[in-house]
Amino acid sequence: MSKISKFFKGGGSAGSKGRGGPSPQEALARLRETEEMLSKKQEYLETRIERELAVARQHGTKNKRAALQALKRKKRYEKQLNQIDGTLSTIEFQREALENSHTNTEVLKNMGYAAQAMKKVHANMDLDKIDDLMQDITEQQDVAQEISDAISNRATFGDEFDE
Repeated sequence: MSKISKFFKGGGSAGSKGRGGPSPQEALARLRETEEMLSKKQEYLETRIERELAVARQHGTKNKRAALQALKRKKRYEKQLNQIDGTLSTIEFQREALENSHTNTEVLKNMGYAAQAMKKVHANMDLDKIDDLMQDITEQQDVAQEISDAISNRATFGDEFDE
């Protein structure tokens, strides 16, 4: 099987076999490697374009044929460079989308853990018991307020004396 068909059929690394596809980390690593490789190729093509431009200038009007050939090669390199730019943009977009998807997956997973923890905490609580407890607390607060009011009223010795 050729390398290209292995790439498109997913017959790549041994770590991704048997699980239905690569993990997000593996995919991100491969995308970053591809980005680096394409960036290096960009740099190479840019230097080739500069060389061909220098060759065209060097031959100038003296050897028009060699100058035209250099300009044609330069044009081909520029076309390849534009293709690489488009490919890099697509890869960057895909990498960012994958990173966002991975982040969303982690957030969702953590929210699920939090929901399970809340469920576990609330499992020991009964709404009827909580309601009864809140009524008891309210009654005790009312009693405490009455006691406080009774203590804070001025003692009127002799003013309310009935003959």
